[in-house]
Amino acid sequence: MEEPVSEFKSKSGFRRIVNASNYSIQGLMTAWRIEHAFRQEVLVFVLGVIFAFVLPVSGFQKLVLIGVLLLVLIVELINSAFEAVVDRISLERHPLSKNAKDFGSAAVGLTVVLAAITWATILYNRFG
Repeated sequence: MEEPVSEFKSKSGFRRIVNASNYSIQGLMTAWRIEHAFRQEVLVFVLGVIFAFVLPVSGFQKLVLIGVLLLVLIVELINSAFEAVVDRISLERHPLSKNAKDFGSAAVGLTVVLAAITWATILYNRFG
């Protein structure tokens, strides 16, 4: 039996790459426009990237410092996607909807903790 395929599923080849790039840009622009947390995290990311580049640490450590900040943005986008799907299904209050949103928020929170610990460890080992 053949699996059903969404009409929105993209094709293959170069056109798929172009479409995927456009969808990614649209997603970032929408997140910037409607997600306050995403804008705040982008600001921290930009400042962190600048700070990481001027820190007297190894190239690998710079990569890790920037990488954990990028990971926060990635998890925030996934969390926002979960929230959008939950809201699309129903705006009615439901314990499972609350759980889904709380789990996404917890994932972002843990990623922020990971970023903070990573920055603290590298800075402490360099300057502490």
